[in-house]
Amino acid sequence: MTQYPSATHQPDLLEALGIRAPVMAAPMAGGPSTPELVIAAARAGGLGFLAAGYKTPQQLAGQIAEVRAETERFGVNLFVPHPVPIQTGDFRAYARSLEDLARRFDVELAAEPQEDDDAWAEKVDLLVQDPVPVVSFTFGLPSAEDIARLQAAGTVTVQTVTNTNEAHEARTLGIDALAVQAGCAGGHYATLTPERPAPDLSLPELVRQVAEAVDLPILAAGGISRPDQVREVLDAGAAAVVVGTVLLRCPESGASPVHKDALADPGRTGTTVTRAFSGRPARALRNAFTDRFTDLAPLGFPALHHLTGPIRKAATAAGDPEAVNLWAGEGFRDATDEPAAVVLRRLTEDL
Repeated sequence: MTQYPSATHQPDLLEALGIRAPVMAAPMAGGPSTPELVIAAARAGGLGFLAAGYKTPQQLAGQIAEVRAETERFGVNLFVPHPVPIQTGDFRAYARSLEDLARRFDVELAAEPQEDDDAWAEKVDLLVQDPVPVVSFTFGLPSAEDIARLQAAGTVTVQTVTNTNEAHEARTLGIDALAVQAGCAGGHYATLTPERPAPDLSLPELVRQVAEAVDLPILAAGGISRPDQVREVLDAGAAAVVVGTVLLRCPESGASPVHKDALADPGRTGTTVTRAFSGRPARALRNAFTDRFTDLAPLGFPALHHLTGPIRKAATAAGDPEAVNLWAGEGFRDATDEPAAVVLRRLTEDL
């Protein structure tokens, strides 16, 4: 069994992980975070995360093997079971509102809510038996027992938090480090309380708050797309930054052509936070789907994720961006089609 240095016994998280540049490629579930993107981040001196969300344990194991053949510096992100329950009546009402789109794309919608835990136990067992350097958690808090099992295998554990209360909870469980996410981040907002709106705080402000409240290494995420933003967040107390949207158009990204084209479309003028696609708050480029369904959609994850999945998949195949979840942070205008290593090195070259 490979043993990796634990952050709990190292004064410097980056040194413990062999990271030369304080920049990481975010886990972006649903396709964008490919092994190629993770490998590119390592070659640029940073670290990339595989996104285990929505994958089977077998698919995850295959991607881990693919990355490990090229580098030993990478991480895996897990969705912690933290269901957002939905009443059957609310689910059916929302499904009815989607019927015309379903007919348009010739897909069938689920009649009842589908709930699952994203194969949590199997994925934790996989990562205990075949350890990786870093495992991060999103959407919920793992048990202290699961954290300890991964740490005993030599893995650094990271909890995604969005405020100081969540940071305190994670610290109590024995977590090694925190990924602090601001509301300007693209994709899902990792809050433990999805019914509450994100506070109006910039990422540097949030990092300062968490750094003052909890003595743990901080990885900072949310809207970072320029070198000056990296410097500001590091000065606020972060050990490294985590970037996602700025990498979506890179050739190593597994984002769909529809998604990549939308990010470059000058007609796309802004992002919005919506639960219309998945039942959890997430930031995306505005399109016809967000404009029509954001106010209609109830909270309900993963039920709404499964409900809208056939529409989103069919729209992507048809090249129709108006019914696709175009996840994007506020810095999406800075995304380019350059190689990921070029983008990552530019973000940190003046440090």
